[in-house]
Amino acid sequence: MTDANPLKTAAKKAVAAPKPAVSKAVIKPEKKPKKEKKASAKVKVVRDSFTMPQADYDLIAALKQKALKTGLHVKKSELLRVSLQALSKLSEAQLKKAISGLEKIKTGRPKKD
Repeated sequence: MTDANPLKTAAKKAVAAPKPAVSKAVIKPEKKPKKEKKASAKVKVVRDSFTMPQADYDLIAALKQKALKTGLHVKKSELLRVSLQALSKLSEAQLKKAISGLEKIKTGRPKKD
């Protein structure tokens, strides 16, 4: 049987005809330049523990109080870090003198009383 209506035949061919290829690539909006992050944001931190005499531990508390009087709230770790910065500025002779005057203690965890 032949289709009597030529419009129906043309419509069927149009539906069956392959559609033109459409790119599936998604057009992404232009990225904004990233803001520079603070250098400290990417610094890897290391957790550590150590033993020190009670007198040195008390010295940390005294230094924290001294800083509070100047309007600065500091943490123990910040005091230790600033101390390291100060020690790094010493000459080798000054560093040797400072370390040799330090009381030697046993390393490790103290025994429970």
